[in-house]
Amino acid sequence: QVQLVESGGGLVQAGGSLRLSCAASGRTFGTFGRYTVGWFRQAPGKEREFVAAINWSGGSTYYADSVRGRFTISRDNARNTAYLQMNSLKPEDTAVYSCAVKQGAVDRAGYNYWGQGTQVTVSS
Repeated sequence: QVQLVESGGGLVQAGGSLRLSCAASGRTFGTFGRYTVGWFRQAPGKEREFVAAINWSGGSTYYADSVRGRFTISRDNARNTAYLQMNSLKPEDTAVYSCAVKQGAVDRAGYNYWGQGTQVTVSS
């Protein structure tokens, strides 16, 4: 079992930046580096949507069109932590952001373990 805890959310003005963290614990010793990590978000009244994903080594990333060029996903396997750097934030980025992990392809589906999420609010 892998536990994931997100942090770093908050209130920011449009055009600002935030960095989210996703810390893994539990049965992660020596294994976090095997997981693909994904970030997702869910705005009120909307379905959860994919944001970004990164492979086990950090050498392959994949972004939703809506965030490409503004958000950067990264990871530090030694710290069992993944990150989402969010720049040039827009009000439409407001959502609860969650991280998730799986073993397998760097894509939008098939994630097994999920965190509870952290709120990001972008004011206009």
